[in-house]
Order: sequence, then structure tokens, then C-alpha cells
Amino acid sequence: MDSNGFGRRDARESTYRVVVEYDGTDLCGFQYQGAVRTVAGELETALSRLFDRPVKVSAAGRTDAGVHASAQVVSFVSHDAFPVQKLAIALNSALPPDITARDAQRVEPTFSARNSALERHYTYTVLNRRMPSAILRRFAHHDWRALDVERMRIAAASLVGQHDFVTFCGVLPDRGGTVRTLRAIDIETQGELVRLHFRAVGFLHRMVRIMTGTLFDVGAGHRTPGDILVMLAARDRRAAGPTAPPQGLCLVNVVYPGFESGSQSSRSSIRVAESANVRD
Repeated sequence: MDSNGFGRRDARESTYRVVVEYDGTDLCGFQYQGAVRTVAGELETALSRLFDRPVKVSAAGRTDAGVHASAQVVSFVSHDAFPVQKLAIALNSALPPDITARDAQRVEPTFSARNSALERHYTYTVLNRRMPSAILRRFAHHDWRALDVERMRIAAASLVGQHDFVTFCGVLPDRGGTVRTLRAIDIETQGELVRLHFRAVGFLHRMVRIMTGTLFDVGAGHRTPGDILVMLAARDRRAAGPTAPPQGLCLVNVVYPGFESGSQSSRSSIRVAESANVRD
């Protein structure tokens, strides 16, 4: 047995999948950064202690500082002597309160939280009223401007589909280019809240937040829906709108063959189709 009482020296290697939820407010993003608190750093510290050996994790989405997740997926390889049915409970006893494990399973050796994902779903929430909210400030961006949601939906139609999204990219990727396929944008209202739901196989750095900030400008009347096509053609970050603040963004679902990390709630939003007409 190892020092935790769970392991044995001849244990075999296994691949694990863990669904993780976190409040990103006080975290410096997902990626391990050494001296500062990150999701990966906290997870790897806790897992290394539980498995009594160094553990490195891979994630479906490398969220930025201040961005949240209700259904992030991580994977890692370690010995199979730890009772997997106790892993999520044990992790939650070792993690800080702003990170929790919702589920843990052993999976096939070829599984990768990052490379096996078929689709990622993000939701951006904005509180659209004159005064901010002390209660919602950690999980919703406040925009006092009266947003025209219908104009935002029309503008969003031009973003759906396969495009070179370099205009809507923060830091350019080292490899793989900037062409992405945005499968859908849903925009819904619920009282004073406006929620934008994005679905794609993958996103560029800050792509969702830059698209969101641009759509807010359209909704506020500072841009027209037709400007989106001009921005895409410009292939220049300066052509797009501002980057929306991080606190409104949440990774809500990752799709894999036979598995989804987050449930899709029923909603009255309107699906923006590629064939929708764009008008000023």
C-alpha cells in the first residue's frame, strides 16, 4: 500500500476523466503558472497528493483569468489503485472551495480531454439594466446600455459558419491557423439578463469575449449588423469591438462520443442559422 493506503506498487496505469466546476474570480486562469493560483495548479497539487506521485492534467478548455466553468473536463494518467468511486469526494476534500469535482471516471487509454472533444459550449451572461448588482457581479457583466437583442441576433448570423476569425482573436496560435467553424449562436433574454450561447469544435484565444463585446456594440447602436462581414474581411483585431470582461463567461458543456459534461437546459432562445439574412 502507498502512504495514503490506496495504492500498490504493481498498480497499472489508467486514464481518468474528471468533470470540474470552478468560480474563476480569484484564479489566474486554467493554465499552470507556478507562483499564482490557477485551476491546473490546484488540481495537480491535490491529485499528486491523492495518488502519491506527480500528476499533470489536460483540459478541454484553457480558460482565462476570471472565467468560470460549470462543466470543464480534465484528463490525466496515473495508477489504477485509487478507488475511482471515491475520487471526486477525495478531490473535493483536497481542493479549495472555489474548485469542485462533479464526477470522476476511468476511461479508455486514448481519451484526451482536449483532443477527444467534439464540441465546446460557452455561455456569456450580461446584466442589462441601469444599475449594477452586488449579488451577480462575480458571474455577470453589467452593461447599462439598452441592448437591442434582435440587432445582435442579426449580426451574430454573419459569425456562424466557417471563417478566418483572426479579427476576433487575442493572442495568435503557434500553429493550426485561425480558421474556425462556429456552429451556432443562441441569444436569449430572461428578465434583465441577456445570455449568449456559443457552440464550436474549438475557439481561438478570447474569441468568444471579443465576439461578445462586438455584439454588445451592435446592440447598443454603435455598430450595424452588416459591419460583422467587414470585420471578418479586415483580418485585423482593431476592426472588431472590445473584449468583454471575463466574469460573464462560463464553459458550460463539452461534447464527446457518448458523453456530455454539462446538461443543456431548455431555453427560449433563437438559433442563429448560417442562412439568415444580414441587414443594416
